Amino acid sequence: MSWKKTKWLFRYYAQYFPFTINTVLCIVAAWLGYKLLYNPASKTDPEPFRPFIILMGKMVFWFIIALILASVLSTVASWLYYLWLYRKRNTRLELNFVTQTINGRKNKLYMDASLQGAKRPLLGFIKGRLFYDDHEMTDKFSLLSNKRKEKSIWPVAVSGRSRLELPDIKEYQLKGGFVYFHDMLHLFSLAVHQPVTGQFHQPPVLNKKDDKEVAPKKTETTDIRIDQLRRVEGEYLNYKDFESGDDVRRIVWKVYAKNRELVVRIPERFEPFASHLYFYASFYAHTKAQWLGEGYLKEMLNYYKNNVWTVYDTLAAKEWAMRYIPDQQFNLPEHLGDAEKAARIISNSGWHKDKNLREYFNPKQGTVLCISSLTDIVELEEILDESNESTIVYFVKLSHTFRHFVAWN
Repeated sequence: MSWKKTKWLFRYYAQYFPFTINTVLCIVAAWLGYKLLYNPASKTDPEPFRPFIILMGKMVFWFIIALILASVLSTVASWLYYLWLYRKRNTRLELNFVTQTINGRKNKLYMDASLQGAKRPLLGFIKGRLFYDDHEMTDKFSLLSNKRKEKSIWPVAVSGRSRLELPDIKEYQLKGGFVYFHDMLHLFSLAVHQPVTGQFHQPPVLNKKDDKEVAPKKTETTDIRIDQLRRVEGEYLNYKDFESGDDVRRIVWKVYAKNRELVVRIPERFEPFASHLYFYASFYAHTKAQWLGEGYLKEMLNYYKNNVWTVYDTLAAKEWAMRYIPDQQFNLPEHLGDAEKAARIISNSGWHKDKNLREYFNPKQGTVLCISSLTDIVELEEILDESNESTIVYFVKLSHTFRHFVAWN
């Protein structure tokens, strides 16, 4: 068994350990308090108010002990009751992940968690924790709110909303979780495993916007006119079959001599309609494949995703409809809007070596192209030679990911 697997098994089964560091601290504090209050007083130097102070101290001491015991017993009772719900009624932790935009800039990931039928301990807490991807753990989140039915005072569930701050902008796979029942001082942590599955994604966030004037190159509808006419080439490599009324001067005699087919050259024309901006963002990395999963490149990937999302969000605010063309294949829900789908594509994308820039970008219809420092320079030169002045290229300098110079070894 590998060290990584052993470490994960230890962390996993340690969740069932009921005692915490607070247990030790509370026992030490109780022992010191008991010794202080119940040690016999010195007879050589009696203090007139000492008996009264000791009496009040004992009352406070035993009141606190009773309150803590009540909270602990209530925690055990709530835990046992939920175990009964877990086994008899199949009650499980329910999760819903939502993304909120704060002040129009930051996409923040929140998780709504709910536990049906559970009862919160007296002066205690119910918390949770999730396992994801390669057995990584989230921080503990709290379920502090009681959910009630309409016109009822009795709670039917405990719930809570928590902010999730994860290291990378990507899609995460849930591998399970735990629910914990705590007393008021967190002396005990009584855990119940939760078989939660599914996936969620950490969205990219907006950086400082860099606005550019752009115009679409392709139309899907003819109800939107553009100020500048766009050049449109003919179909079938600028040739078509000869028809009645065609100019015989445009007949391609070389084709006729080869296969006895009359074809004419389609003249170049200018089209006043264009409706969609085709947005390309290349995640192709012209580097060694074994480097793609390294920590530095992960941080660069997060930085690049934030910049790509910023460019997309800036252009999406214009009057043109956006079409994001990904360079990787994803299975996305059909109900997502254009912006949500683009954010999900950007989050799920990663460095790859499958489709290079030459295979990915179409200069004839692509209006915006985002590239990084990992782009192949030779391919970029070829793309730029084929593109016209209306093509906007955003270059993301990945060295700006780090504020200071870093060592690569």
